[in-house]
Amino acid sequence: MRPKYQTGKAELDRRISELSDKYSTPGNSEFMRQILTTAVKLYFDGANQADLKLINTALKEMRHAFRIFAPYRDTRKVVIWGSSRTRSSSHEYRMAREFARKITGKGFMAITGGGGGVMEAGNRGAGDRGFGINIELPMEQRPNPYVKGRKMMSFHYFFTRKLIFVKESDATVLFPGGFGTNDEAFEILTLAQTGKTMPRPIVFVEPSRSRYWKTWKRFLRAEMERGGYIYPQDFHLFSIVNSTDEAVKKVSDFYRVYHSIRFVGPLTVLRLNKKLTESQLERINGKFSDILAKGKITHSAARPEEVADRDHVKLPRLALYFNRHDFGKLYQLINTLNKF
Repeated sequence: MRPKYQTGKAELDRRISELSDKYSTPGNSEFMRQILTTAVKLYFDGANQADLKLINTALKEMRHAFRIFAPYRDTRKVVIWGSSRTRSSSHEYRMAREFARKITGKGFMAITGGGGGVMEAGNRGAGDRGFGINIELPMEQRPNPYVKGRKMMSFHYFFTRKLIFVKESDATVLFPGGFGTNDEAFEILTLAQTGKTMPRPIVFVEPSRSRYWKTWKRFLRAEMERGGYIYPQDFHLFSIVNSTDEAVKKVSDFYRVYHSIRFVGPLTVLRLNKKLTESQLERINGKFSDILAKGKITHSAARPEEVADRDHVKLPRLALYFNRHDFGKLYQLINTLNKF
């Protein structure tokens, strides 16, 4: 059994426990106790000013973002990424603005990087249903004027900003861009490939005359797949489209039958918006048996852990012993469910 996380100083640990019990909501006192313990341990570790500044800034940025997003947690959100240098007269700008307008019309909210170009277009199209997560840079990244009120946040660190992008969103849509856009593209694909983010639609959008993402995909095929650095199934993690209607459909259809996922011990539980028929269940067992560590995909009631957390208890479910490796094929399974 892992030892309890403490400072090792009895009186100090007692006072930390009292403080965490007083300033935490029911069920969360242990997390608060460990946060306070970590802060005190930094002193005993002799952390220098630079270390403390980094931790302090990151923690404050995350706390502020959590507070801003908290009232909107029940609304699905789409991250829109793309170049800050995209001109307002370009096809990409018009498409980003149109996509944001259409997807928010479907009930989603939009999150952008808060700057110019594609980000500005996204906020412009989303109106008061858009958030901006800006980054402090010595050049380029001035907040755009289309984010309303407190929905604009400013971050010092890229890593905390990118964490919030993923944590607070349910879909990712990317337009052409530079190093930053490609960094964000590879990060979200890495998280999806390794199961470090919940399954989500990842959609690359380019005008019909553009070859930007198609050329990018050819590189993945020619160098990464051919070299054995990625698997063919990884190409099921994303799609490339040439119109805003296609992008909207890819995002909204991902949640047509599939609702959400939860890992409960060795089980993977897929929550659905409607129950599968026995013939549909038989079909997916026949098609996706190779991603199972054992057993079959079965209908399931809410697990005790889900009931305790009141986690979408009334939704129908599928339970499977997913091998936690073939996430590209898990995406294929979700897409198959959404076609029923």
